[in-house]
Amino acid sequence: MTTPAVSFEVFPPRTVGAAFKLWDAAQALAPLAPRFFSVTYGAGGTTRDLTHDSAHVLHRTSGLPVAGHLTCVGASRAETMEVADKFAEAGIKDIVALRGDPQAGTDKFVPHPEGFADSCELIEALAKTGKFTIRVGAYPDPHPEAADQQANIDWLKRKFDAGADEALTQFFFEADTFLRFRDACVKAGINKPITPGILPVVNWTSARKFAVKCGTPVPEWVDQAYEAAIRDDRHDLLAQAMCTELCSELIDEGVDALHFYTLNRAELTRDVCRAIGVTPQVDLSDVA
Repeated sequence: MTTPAVSFEVFPPRTVGAAFKLWDAAQALAPLAPRFFSVTYGAGGTTRDLTHDSAHVLHRTSGLPVAGHLTCVGASRAETMEVADKFAEAGIKDIVALRGDPQAGTDKFVPHPEGFADSCELIEALAKTGKFTIRVGAYPDPHPEAADQQANIDWLKRKFDAGADEALTQFFFEADTFLRFRDACVKAGINKPITPGILPVVNWTSARKFAVKCGTPVPEWVDQAYEAAIRDDRHDLLAQAMCTELCSELIDEGVDALHFYTLNRAELTRDVCRAIGVTPQVDLSDVA
């Protein structure tokens, strides 16, 4: 089995305790030589400053590439590009460009009166600067706001045409979901990298709620497996086995990079990586 490249997503901490969890996760995962860490925005852009500060500190202390998330929500074009400039000044040359979730108290994305109307406009503006590697989101299952899966694929193609370099997918539970999506994208003329997003399930109840919220179907067999595992106190064992099998199936089908949603919890992600042959490559000595 070919050893894949890996990358890891973390979220910015809101408390001192959460900050220690983030740095502990970074210290545990950085020796696996990830292509990059990505640092998310909160819903509605609520952690914009925390995202910038966390990305800056993580880049400075680890010496590894860091991708800051940037969305269109709740800000003018000028304010959004100011955040991008701050990323560049901090040495962060990777951005995950997203439309973003609706702001708190709303159920639909409404552009700022002076802001970007959608992710494609944001991508075009970032690409014109020539400063960044631009990554975008992709949906192997239909996005809740998409008419159908073809609409997802058409929208992804627009993102690449606007200047995106790579797509990172929403998580999924079965390898065939991603493989069908990858084939459909190739058929649509998309020839840039599409990296599957992998969610090691730390807590099944939370993961299932999140899947439902973002339109990710939960196969019946997965539900049944976790119900039995929780009853038998084998949740973590099942989570590692299922995630490892999913990654192995993808690798066997030619996938050469995986993006892990860590939830700032390194243990399960690290164990899965080691199971698929991703072993420590470097030491990280100054993460604090």
